[in-house]
Amino acid sequence: MSLLRRIVVVSSSPKLRDMAQKVAHEVFVADDLAEAIDIANTVTPEMTLCDGSVTPARLREFLEKTDNTGSRPRGAVVIAATGAPFSSKEYERAGASHHLPSDDDGERLHQIAAEVSARQSATVGVTTGEDYFVDEIAAAVAMVGRSKAAHRTIEMVKLVGQSRCNPVLIVGETGTGKEVAARAIHTIRHPDKPFVAVNCAALTTNLLESELFGHVKGAFTSADRDKTGLLELAGEGTLFLDEISEMGLEPQAKLLRVLQEKTFRKVGGIKNLTCKATIITSSNRNLKKEMQEKRFRQDLYYRLNICPIPLAPLRSPGRREDIKLLAEYVLKTSTICSPDQKKKKAITKLALEALHKHHWPGNVRELRNVMERAVLLEATDKIGLESIVIEPMETESAGGALFRQGIRDFSLQKAERELIARALHETGWQKTQAASLLGITRATLYAKVKQYNIQKSLPRQSETPFVSNPSEQGQPIEVA
Repeated sequence: MSLLRRIVVVSSSPKLRDMAQKVAHEVFVADDLAEAIDIANTVTPEMTLCDGSVTPARLREFLEKTDNTGSRPRGAVVIAATGAPFSSKEYERAGASHHLPSDDDGERLHQIAAEVSARQSATVGVTTGEDYFVDEIAAAVAMVGRSKAAHRTIEMVKLVGQSRCNPVLIVGETGTGKEVAARAIHTIRHPDKPFVAVNCAALTTNLLESELFGHVKGAFTSADRDKTGLLELAGEGTLFLDEISEMGLEPQAKLLRVLQEKTFRKVGGIKNLTCKATIITSSNRNLKKEMQEKRFRQDLYYRLNICPIPLAPLRSPGRREDIKLLAEYVLKTSTICSPDQKKKKAITKLALEALHKHHWPGNVRELRNVMERAVLLEATDKIGLESIVIEPMETESAGGALFRQGIRDFSLQKAERELIARALHETGWQKTQAASLLGITRATLYAKVKQYNIQKSLPRQSETPFVSNPSEQGQPIEVA
């Protein structure tokens, strides 16, 4: 029985490949570390096995380029250094976790794999509350994530929050958590003061002006009494202007005056009121581009753009490792089901792999919706692949038949294997073209072909280009 799920072997030695196949379910073979970097960042192996041709300097470079800080630990790195001119100490200083004296010590590799497997089993499924967040500030506002991007974001939030920077600009795609970041800044600066938020895209120009500044009785036809504006309600706390790029040019000019002079008047009023609030703005659009196209005031843009806080999209390499944490956090905190329904306690590996493969245009908000939907659909206490429905409308129209037939019999590995075989067949085994068709790198395609043992065969009479349902992982798929 395989101890590990995935191993990357950086060697041309058949011995090392045979050793790896005895301890891992999936073995990816790379000709050099450059190729291994691409494979490791794609499949996240539990172990990388290298031969003595790898120098400590190149190993250090490999580790730097596959460094996964945060929720996902980096896999073990084992050096089988037969005849290598470098000592085990040199490899250890470069970052290797284990050293084999020879390239045929299968027993020792089995022991190392068992240790790695035991260490992972001890940590899977026992994520604590603290493990979801970078620090107490992130925990206070439920800013989930421990990736490099999450660390950079919270560092910027604390830098700006502890300063007197006012106004503050937060930029990022929709669903990346701009309001959460704004609340984190507010928590640092004004924990006991009001936090007032308004979506600029939801209000017309006239209504937005009245909401922001308030109005006096008789200022316009329906103004039958005085109204306190949001600037006044915020007091010494925070006013969060979400999607400020949707604000019209006229209220932009009035907002600029508030930022510069720290005073404002109610609509129809003559009395100057002092603005003591921290004003935080956000945008999911490129404000510089909006400015260049005359939809956003240049003077307001430069007034806001003091120390902008960028939020990385969920699909970015520095953020994708937070997907598992976010999914687990939604699972833990979801209240979408009634109390008498079965509590969902975990998520399967296949379901997690499906989440990792999605592009997430809606970012964290979309992921939360997918997980909430999965909690509703899942009948057991463990979220399975069949409950991960990314686009419910598309599933019903385009793939509804497959979903209704029961996705339990559908394997992601089989689908991937068949898709790769089809791409190779259609491109006449031009791997560069096939990789482009599949949207992956040539190195990844090369590794997948070896993993699934896809072989090119002589032309046959059959119209079927590949075997659609091989029963075993190692069974060759012949591509005509």
